[in-house]
Amino acid sequence: MTAGGAGMAPGEGDGDDRDGRQDRGGVRAALAGLTTRGRSFLAAGVAAAVCSYVLGQADLLRVGLLLAALPLVCVAVVYRTRYRVAGSRRLSPARVPAGSEARVHLRVDNVSRLPTGLLMLQDRVPYVLGPRPRFVLDRVEPGGRREVSYRVRSDLRGRYPLGPLQLRLNDPFGMCELTRSFSAYDTLTVVPRVEPLPLVRFTGEAMGYGDGRHRSLALAGEDDVIPRGYRHGDDLRRVHWRSTARYGELMVRREEQPQRASCTVLLDTRRIAHQGSGPDSAFEWAVSGAASAAVHLLERGYGVRLLTDSGTSVPGPDSGGGFTGSGHDSADTAGLMLDTLAVVDHSEEAGLARAYEALRGGNEGLLVAFLGDLDEEQATMVGRMRHRTGTAVAFVLDGAAWSRGGRAADPWGPKEPLRLLRESGWTALPVSPGTTLAQLWQQADAQGGARADAGPRLAGGGMTGGWA
Repeated sequence: MTAGGAGMAPGEGDGDDRDGRQDRGGVRAALAGLTTRGRSFLAAGVAAAVCSYVLGQADLLRVGLLLAALPLVCVAVVYRTRYRVAGSRRLSPARVPAGSEARVHLRVDNVSRLPTGLLMLQDRVPYVLGPRPRFVLDRVEPGGRREVSYRVRSDLRGRYPLGPLQLRLNDPFGMCELTRSFSAYDTLTVVPRVEPLPLVRFTGEAMGYGDGRHRSLALAGEDDVIPRGYRHGDDLRRVHWRSTARYGELMVRREEQPQRASCTVLLDTRRIAHQGSGPDSAFEWAVSGAASAAVHLLERGYGVRLLTDSGTSVPGPDSGGGFTGSGHDSADTAGLMLDTLAVVDHSEEAGLARAYEALRGGNEGLLVAFLGDLDEEQATMVGRMRHRTGTAVAFVLDGAAWSRGGRAADPWGPKEPLRLLRESGWTALPVSPGTTLAQLWQQADAQGGARADAGPRLAGGGMTGGWA
């Protein structure tokens, strides 16, 4: 929500010279605000005055002076009008999925002691969000307010500025029109669509917090406790007073900590790996798929990080190795990832080497990858990523099928990259136009189970909700 004020009179300067320059500039702006009607009246008055001089008609001169004086008087009145109004804008909501609508609420308050005249209200919005909204406000009494609203919608994700808000002031005769702008603006974030995914458990995958597995760091008694510094939210019953006295700061026992499952969502953004553009392109499907997978796994209690081919990790490495999303901050983490995916664009990377280096751990849990076209070298590198994770699932977009819009496409998709990934231990599936991630998610679970022929799975016909 933003707020600001705008006066319908020129600002006051600190010195005489500055006042003079502002007055001259304000007068020129007011004269430039003459409407077509005002210019016509002024031209007719001048013409009548000239004709009266040529023809010697004094009555015609009086008519000419009246016609010329009326728009000038209106300019002076509008220029000297000292309305003071305040405007605010509120977005509901400020973050929306692509293809959904957001409502923008505008409020104008008259904070002066004088009633306003007819006001024309206009908000500046990008063309992709729709036409520029315009409203006509009747007389606003002193201390009164007016509220209006409009809707915006975009099929393209991104961050779009809204504002500044503009007010137009007209005189009663329509001779002069002045525009004043507020300085504040808001930003609407259009995030990728999030698709609800079925509850499955990939073979070898660990649940988030549901298994009751704990890691004991103190097994031999009080003397073997490994203390750490106190953090906000720690239970005071875990304070280790002996270590507190030794180090001179509050220390707590690290007795038991749940071993939390983690997941890396890898998004291939290379320009050479994706064909086409627009909301129905393969790249947009991959971005939406990465958002859906990240939100789904966060809802299941995973520690999730988003990784791109450039090696960029969200959240960053400062947040515990890049994994975050505990129960109290999963909503914030989901918002951070969706905001990142809202503005993600093609990279100029030639390969996936930086992403491979980012997976430097020995076993970083579940890896879900959304990949574009892969040559033999990149498919081999992706195959090596399998050794740095636990369970690995890849959705490989069939560039040829997407370029043809799904017509006459090979139903098996990119066979050679899929074969290399599967031989490396990946659960790999091709993605063609018209396929939903929910279908592929279930297929990946079934394919992983068939490969291992063992391992419990959490079957479920239910769907975990997407984000709204």
